[in-house]
Amino acid sequence: MRDRDKESAAPNDAILPVALAAAYLAFALTFRGPKERFWQRMTRTGVVLGTLALAADPSLGRTRIRAKDVALGLAAAAGLYAVFQVGDRTARKVLTKGAEQIDEVYRLRHLRPEVEIAARLALVIGPAEELLWRGLVQRSVAHLHRRWEGAALTAAAYAGAHVVTKNVTLIGAAGVAGAYWSALAAAGMPLGALVACHIAWDIWIFLIAPTAPARNIG
Repeated sequence: MRDRDKESAAPNDAILPVALAAAYLAFALTFRGPKERFWQRMTRTGVVLGTLALAADPSLGRTRIRAKDVALGLAAAAGLYAVFQVGDRTARKVLTKGAEQIDEVYRLRHLRPEVEIAARLALVIGPAEELLWRGLVQRSVAHLHRRWEGAALTAAAYAGAHVVTKNVTLIGAAGVAGAYWSALAAAGMPLGALVACHIAWDIWIFLIAPTAPARNIG
């Protein structure tokens, strides 16, 4: 039955357009502002959107990351990293400006000390994105549509929020990552594990083992 595919504890559906509008505006301000303060703006965006998600759906505040969630999240992050290894090579070969656009993203890692960036990703940015997109948005959309339709629409919305970057490769990457996380959420992965996955993947692919050759991102 259709009702079985809906989230049993979805937030108020009226908050969905507000959340999406806030996310799109925040992403626009984050990516279109002065590059040297990108991480400060990205962190502020995380605080605002994470707070919005928690205020709109207080049940998200009960999310916990247990040992089994960490293990599950790390395994999922490894799978996504493998996907991006293939995607990186494909983008560099297929897209005219693929290599340039990938390197442009990786140059952001030199704007602040790596330890500071890791802290921002782990404590604010990663958790906030999962609370908003998989927690608030996907649950709300799944309440209006079937579970997997909700996952697809949420992934599309997440990719759409990156259109403001005008970086085709980044938009595609956001679409792939968003689809991956949304599919895991629709399949029943706990939000705590999704948060662990997002944090691990962010830090690993951005700071520890970038897909871009070191000579291109220095």
